[in-house]
Amino acid sequence: MDDAMRTELEAAAFRALVHHLMVKRPDVQNIDLMNLGGFCRNCLSRWYQEAAAGRGIEMTKDEAREVVYGMPYAEWVAQNQTEADAAKKAAFDKAFAENVGPKG
Repeated sequence: MDDAMRTELEAAAFRALVHHLMVKRPDVQNIDLMNLGGFCRNCLSRWYQEAAAGRGIEMTKDEAREVVYGMPYAEWVAQNQTEADAAKKAAFDKAFAENVGPKG
């Protein structure tokens, strides 16, 4: 397999993941993704933004989030996000620190 085909397949897998999270499972909360998997939709959007920056493409955090969420982030939050309990929030802080870094 050549590099172009690998890139094409990786892009298709990324699109399938985003579609799954946004269309098939919008009920899965970011906090649960982070607590169990060490990443969430916001991580995906940050990685997308970082990939763009690495190629000289300027992209804001909000623009990257809209790629992943399929709508403005605030709109997605209003439609889908639920309040997390204290235990989930504590687990999130630990998972975030281990997988992303210190909050800041």
